[in-house]
Amino acid sequence: MSNFAFSFSIISVMAGVTTTYNSGLRYGGPASMTLGWLVVAAFNGCVALSMAEICSAYPTSGGLYYWSAKLAGREWAPLASWVTGWFNIVGQWAATTSTDFSLAQLVQVIVLLGTGGANGGGYTASKYVVLAIHGFFLVLHGLINSLPIRWLSWCGKLGAFWNTAGAFTLVILIPAVAKERASAKFIFTHFNDDNGMGIHGKAYILALGLLTSQYSLLGYDASAHMIEETKNADWSGPMGIISSVALSTTFGWIFLVALTSIVTDIPYLLSPDNDAGGYAVAQALYDAFDRRYGRGAGGLVCVGVVAVGIFFAGAMCIASNSRMGYAFSRDRAMPLSRVWLRVSKNEVPLNVVWLSVVVAFVMALTLILVRVCVQSLGSQVAFQAMVSIATLGQYIAYALPIFFRVTTARRSFVPGPFHLGRYGVAVGWAAVLWVAFLTVLFSLPVAYPVAKDNFNYTPVAVGGVLLLSVGAWVVSARFWFEGPITNVDL
Repeated sequence: MSNFAFSFSIISVMAGVTTTYNSGLRYGGPASMTLGWLVVAAFNGCVALSMAEICSAYPTSGGLYYWSAKLAGREWAPLASWVTGWFNIVGQWAATTSTDFSLAQLVQVIVLLGTGGANGGGYTASKYVVLAIHGFFLVLHGLINSLPIRWLSWCGKLGAFWNTAGAFTLVILIPAVAKERASAKFIFTHFNDDNGMGIHGKAYILALGLLTSQYSLLGYDASAHMIEETKNADWSGPMGIISSVALSTTFGWIFLVALTSIVTDIPYLLSPDNDAGGYAVAQALYDAFDRRYGRGAGGLVCVGVVAVGIFFAGAMCIASNSRMGYAFSRDRAMPLSRVWLRVSKNEVPLNVVWLSVVVAFVMALTLILVRVCVQSLGSQVAFQAMVSIATLGQYIAYALPIFFRVTTARRSFVPGPFHLGRYGVAVGWAAVLWVAFLTVLFSLPVAYPVAKDNFNYTPVAVGGVLLLSVGAWVVSARFWFEGPITNVDL
């Protein structure tokens, strides 16, 4: 149950849907989100099933990079492990950054609407205040992750309960309160091509809209990273992956449909001149309660429910990130590994917990500095780049061991208690091809003509991780890194 709770809390569909809703509404609108979710769910299910099968065979907190080493073959094991590990940990750092930064932005929007809104003299926090709020939540999450594992386990279960109960409540409450509701035809077929981004191809716009769904179903490798602290690991770990993805997919789609049912004026919700400063979900919820009761306080409570869900997701991101960093350091792949692999008397990797906090803050600080240097760079473009990096970084790490499973280890793979039988290879190839498609898709321009204020920095960041990891391998790591360290002969 605890293993499932960690992944389910990190995925946090309320958080994923809410924070990327603007992007989905802009690129394709309701049709791209509601129908796109089903497409993403099908292929993402293939990724989760393949990961669960490998997790059952190799239950270790190193997770993905350990799997790559075991599946790539003796000759390629060190390089495969090295590249997979670095994509995984950088993707996790970016996910932690985007989660807590989105929480800080949402808190700023709650304060803005609570003090009168952008058009009523409400308080608009500067980007530096938002950064300070981001840092505050990171520190809180660091403190939570410094507690003994039983307390962290309790926090994970509470997060799972909150995300389930919160989503269930909002799904019932939102359509019931709204006086104006969108029709089923609008929710499932309306296409928005008036995005102001200079993109006119419907297929292109729909594809870009998939980011909302893909980011919302991210982070379930936590079940693998927490597996050394899990009972019956070779069965509980895979079940944690599968059950968290299955339930998140179901709850997420229902929540998305309920939220879209109160969307009736897309240009207004996306406009930076509305009371929420262009934050579509907050504005829609605020308006729904305001029209029904004459005040939008109930909408702020709903947004607060989502914010608490994001808070739990951020805490679990640090938990997963720290276990991955600990395992990677245990195999001497991290700089200053001896520092990061130390554990406290409560058996918590404290040093790497706070390393995760610091790196996530530095990433957000870098995002702010880029916006300062490129004065015309919009916050939506910058945040979308961070979300894309988090999504691609982790999904590339997900796909690499699956690729080795269906190629070099196709005949030698020995499954664990959970396995896909004769369907394992076919499901694995579907997962690999889907991630390859995503890698190309999220690296494409998000606006035309391409300029410095709308440039998609995702390929630069993802390419940078690949270049730096391979470069470090060629220059140094190939002489000393041998992959995961084994202390027993099998």
